[in-house]
Amino acid sequence: MKIELRNTLETGLPPDDDHPYRSGVWQVQTREFDAWDLDVVEGEVPDDLNGVYLRNTENALFEPIKRYHPFDGDGMLHSISFENGETRYANRFVRTEGLVAEQEAKRSLWAGLAEHPSNAVAERGWGARGMLKDAASTDVIVHRGRALASFYQCGELYALDPRTLEDLGRTTWNGWFPDDGVSAHCKIDEHTGELLFFNYSTEAPFMHYGVVSAAGEVTTYIDVPLPGPRLPHDLAFTENWTILNDFPLFWDPEALADGFYSNRFHRDLPSRFALIPRHGSTEDIRWFEADPTFVLHWTNAYEDGDEVVLDGFFQHNPTASGVPRAESNYKGFETLDTNALGARAHRWRFNLVTGETTEEVMSERCTEFPMVNGRYAGRRHRYSYNARCAPGMFAFDGLVKHDLDTGVEELVEFADGTYVSETVMAPRDSSAAEDDGYLVTFASDIVNDVSECVVFDAARPTDGPVVRLRLPERICSGTHSTWAPAGDLATDQMD
Repeated sequence: MKIELRNTLETGLPPDDDHPYRSGVWQVQTREFDAWDLDVVEGEVPDDLNGVYLRNTENALFEPIKRYHPFDGDGMLHSISFENGETRYANRFVRTEGLVAEQEAKRSLWAGLAEHPSNAVAERGWGARGMLKDAASTDVIVHRGRALASFYQCGELYALDPRTLEDLGRTTWNGWFPDDGVSAHCKIDEHTGELLFFNYSTEAPFMHYGVVSAAGEVTTYIDVPLPGPRLPHDLAFTENWTILNDFPLFWDPEALADGFYSNRFHRDLPSRFALIPRHGSTEDIRWFEADPTFVLHWTNAYEDGDEVVLDGFFQHNPTASGVPRAESNYKGFETLDTNALGARAHRWRFNLVTGETTEEVMSERCTEFPMVNGRYAGRRHRYSYNARCAPGMFAFDGLVKHDLDTGVEELVEFADGTYVSETVMAPRDSSAAEDDGYLVTFASDIVNDVSECVVFDAARPTDGPVVRLRLPERICSGTHSTWAPAGDLATDQMD
């Protein structure tokens, strides 16, 4: 492996830091690398795997003003590109306004997610465009040849070159960007090249929905009426509909009036789903009700005759109530444990004729962070590729291929102390079937202090890795990832 150290960022953390989300699988990185000809630990790089796997992670650089939450860490993207059997790796911090300011000040300036906003040195309003530091650390997608890093509390979209991770600045669409920012979990329809997005706020209108064309034009931007401030986290889409939500887990009004962002789960309220024609108006929205829950992530959605089918992960205990703190490794972060939240694969069906909703449980196994073959996003899918939830912490210790038609789940387990990333499905060149391709993930072995890129055959993941590639150093755990096929990386799409 050929490695070049590009940069090391300033940090003020103690060398013996033992915070559970700044050590172990969440061990902080401060160095940025470029690497070529990655060492092959096992197998051979497929020559029909062409594209880029991108992963976003959180890395703390300074002691918090008061209390640290793992989502306070600054975003760092990891990119591994595959081209005709050759590989290249890079990692870079996302140069957000907050990161740059704190590097200059050499200390934390923003209050964290677990703090009261009055603790902040930099306090300018609501959300990631004000009160919170926009860490751009939640998600990453690729649109028009650019990797776009985002934050779930509605901030900017920071653009980077998907292969080299060169900083390309903040995204605008012909100079325009929503005043309320953009939430993480923008979605790309690979068939149309459109980007679908939403945002939310503590002031009316509480939610917006928008569409950006393959040419970078905003073609739709509308209000989505809500009864008050909410905490939506993800969206889903079909060929003709976009699905947003109003879940009964939202900010406590009394706490919000006091300037504190604390949420409550209201079991007496239904879950509500907004079905919006992709280019429709506010008046075109159709609302459906279902059992109360909270959903972090959707798997996919599609149209089936008169029905819209939605797959995602139903939380049976959205506030982790009843979980004894003495038995939790979270030290107050119980709601990050998807086992405590009771996340299970679930299916909703919305009948466009009758207005009725039906639901069914799809699995009894605790998994989350689902991915599908991107060519099937918004279309009828059979398979999802999910991360098995590690007990007692926010991390994943296995991969599950879930056949949603038969209910069969194929589990890929890793050695004790090894944790994996959200795993993408990368169709092979000239792919002929939904699972004709590869599963690509990063695996971090905290026992041996190494990280690898691991690739499986998506049709037969339990056969073991097709190839394992050593990374320059062990990477910090984090949140979301994406796969961009080689054809989506053309530089002439960048403006």
